[in-house]
Amino acid sequence: MSRIPRFLEHLKTGFTAEAVSAARYRANAVKAEQDGHPNLARRWRRLAEAKDALAIELLEAAGQVRGLDADLGDAISEERFENDILYPKMIRDVDEHTANVFLRVVNAQKEHLRQLEALREETNAAQGDVALPAGVDRGTAPSAPES
Repeated sequence: MSRIPRFLEHLKTGFTAEAVSAARYRANAVKAEQDGHPNLARRWRRLAEAKDALAIELLEAAGQVRGLDADLGDAISEERFENDILYPKMIRDVDEHTANVFLRVVNAQKEHLRQLEALREETNAAQGDVALPAGVDRGTAPSAPES
């Protein structure tokens, strides 16, 4: 018996399907780019964006996008779970090559966790929106404060 209502299970399943497709389409775009097919890569990316939009709609319908503090807290909890429990458990059950892939993911995720924790600190200290880091394209955030 499920611990969550069936409609939430279905929304989660739908979200997973759309998110996985979007990631696969982005991977296909990278491969197409590497193979010298930039137009094909752009088409894959456009399809990935459409899949992302569907995934977001499903997350919102499931009540999983709630706003500032809740979303940051959820993201930090998810990163900690993945780094401390999920990947270490899987690493113990796989061959060395696959374990090394997971270890690279965990190392990258440690940086994600650091960035999320810094973002939570900045958000708690901010009186409004947070500043963009130096490497972020301001064209994608037109209302971002200059800092």
